[in-house]
Amino acid sequence: MVVIMNQDSIPQLSGQGAPAFKAMPRTATVIKSLVVLFLAFDGITKVLRVKPVMEACQKMGISPEMANGIGLLLLVCTAFYVVPRTSILGAVLLTGYLGGAAATHVLQRTGSFPVVFAVGFGVLAWLGLLLRYPSIAGWMLKRP
Repeated sequence: MVVIMNQDSIPQLSGQGAPAFKAMPRTATVIKSLVVLFLAFDGITKVLRVKPVMEACQKMGISPEMANGIGLLLLVCTAFYVVPRTSILGAVLLTGYLGGAAATHVLQRTGSFPVVFAVGFGVLAWLGLLLRYPSIAGWMLKRP
């Protein structure tokens, strides 16, 4: 197995690699697609002010105007995540967004499911990147 560095310095496997390595980009695409679809749907429903979403926001103490801004913010963060050159920045932004969502649910005492759901999507966002670009894990784990 030979590792070839492309112009973005992301290792790519060539030759006869293990089947697990060949399946990683496909798995990453599925995970990343599910994350993007859900977050885009969530952002769009907030921007369009869908009635059930606005009612849920009001129960959390979020005004319709603020929900609109939150939806736009989510769509921008998701757009950064979708673009390959900015996907790491997008993952960092989504981590902050989802962390804020989890914190809001903790403060409002809405139960553990919404908190686990938000944190789980943050983990899935990073998992999608790590499976697509395994070199990120090495970069993240480097110690000074």
